Amino acid sequence: MSKHQNTETTPISNTEPAQHTATRPEEFDVIVVGAGFAGLYALYRLRQSGMKAVVLEAGEDIGGTWFWNRYPGARCDIESIEYSYSFSEELQQEWEWTDRYAGQAEILRYIHHVADRFDLRRDIRINTFVNQAQFDPVANRWQVATRNGQHLRARFCLMGTGCLSNAKVPDVPGLDRFKGEWFHTGQWPKEGVDFSGKRVGVVGTGSTGIQVIPFVAKEAAHLHVFQRTANYSVPLRNRQLSAEELRRVKSQYKQLREKARYTPIGVAGFIVPDRGALDVTPEERERAFQERWDFGGIGFNRVFNDILFKEEANKMSRDFLIPRMLAVVKDPAVAAKLTPNYPVGTKRLCGDTGYFETFNRDNVTLVDIQQAPITEVTETGIRTSDAHYELDAIVFATGFDAITGALLSVNMEVKSGTDLRTKWSTGPSAYLGLMTAGLPNLFMITGPGSPSILANVVVSIEQHVDMIADCLALMQAKGHNRVEADPQAEADWAKHVDDLANTSLMAQAKSWYTGANIPGKPRVFMPYMGGAGEFRKICNKIISDGFTGFVMKQVPEKASVPTT
Repeated sequence: MSKHQNTETTPISNTEPAQHTATRPEEFDVIVVGAGFAGLYALYRLRQSGMKAVVLEAGEDIGGTWFWNRYPGARCDIESIEYSYSFSEELQQEWEWTDRYAGQAEILRYIHHVADRFDLRRDIRINTFVNQAQFDPVANRWQVATRNGQHLRARFCLMGTGCLSNAKVPDVPGLDRFKGEWFHTGQWPKEGVDFSGKRVGVVGTGSTGIQVIPFVAKEAAHLHVFQRTANYSVPLRNRQLSAEELRRVKSQYKQLREKARYTPIGVAGFIVPDRGALDVTPEERERAFQERWDFGGIGFNRVFNDILFKEEANKMSRDFLIPRMLAVVKDPAVAAKLTPNYPVGTKRLCGDTGYFETFNRDNVTLVDIQQAPITEVTETGIRTSDAHYELDAIVFATGFDAITGALLSVNMEVKSGTDLRTKWSTGPSAYLGLMTAGLPNLFMITGPGSPSILANVVVSIEQHVDMIADCLALMQAKGHNRVEADPQAEADWAKHVDDLANTSLMAQAKSWYTGANIPGKPRVFMPYMGGAGEFRKICNKIISDGFTGFVMKQVPEKASVPTT
């Protein structure tokens, strides 16, 4: 995002449908918000059920996360053959992945292929930002308003807005007077950015910063990296997939997918550890760590089953990882600044290609803003408490208001009743991450209280969408037209999620898992850390018992004038 752009500005639509008056909104069975992995699969399943659905997308094209995050180096940290849909065997067989870990452009091509193959675009409206959704209990309908003046109604509303989609620029004094260009990695210009010959500052060294920094360093005349928190990163060891690998995977995709659904992180290649770092000899421990390091990827903190639960085991993991991670950094003072000081895995473990080597370059300077915080942006750069850095461009790799941010960006409420912002003002609560009590007929895909970002999110998306579709089918079979989460079931689930988090070291960290990156956001450990496989078993039991915890009923539906 450059300084001339604003994420709150409605894009000009080139496919904007005819306007509809407030008294004659368009009618649908289901309105889906968001056209990423979640929205596309939701549309596919709803069509299968014979329901009339529409998908509303704020961006100028489909793709969700992979549309907006176009920064150089953007790449998935789940292997491509697993970070993909499993609902169609034909799709699995025909698509050819190039890399072990797919880059942004390849994933976006895949999403476009899926949309075209299943003729999804005709029910997707781009450049359509939803800013209000109100439930009318009398009509038993959600009334949705968009910034380009559209009014739509549907009995059900599905939020597929994504866990990492609400980009947050830090509130730094003076940003509006900076004379250069500035960008957020989560709102990267479609045409790209040329940093050749420029003095560039990258603010942030989390997963995104670790990906983008090596690429900016290769272009810029000089790069200043502003680091508040040093992070753990392991080499991805990315490479091209061979024809033999693809053939082997495709010959057993069905078995791999079934296995993936019941692993903790939704990945078939993940071996569930049955022992702890404290249970083996030093030689066995060293060998296991080394094998995982050589294999590459972010599964390092899952080598043993006690790394995220016991401080001593975590320290063993840290003692192995840090020397290898920083061995390539030539300057000991820089290596010291790059050394993390928190337990491994309690913040998002990063995967990189050449990140630490970047700090050996003559045109790269590491700035420790933990010791000397940023105080302001000036017309010509960034000022910290002890220096001023002249810059032509600034890149904010400062992340997202995760999991709840996009949901709360829409004013969602029940007419004369509950509104989501007030309900979640002390922290989010949702039954299975699917529904929140008090807002009927509103579903969330991978919402708070689900595995979401702690697992392969495509696996989580398919599981959630399938559960929603099954719920709607059951309602139709029973003649019901309203469903909402039972308040006690929601409270019990929230306690279970919280209790699980508190058994681990993860709840102690100041991470975006708890909202710690957003000033004023309530501190709640948002994802379910019991694992995607265990979550699926719980949900399967709930479904087989008739959707326990979901209150379904038949209510009269009367015509009413929509609120504008």
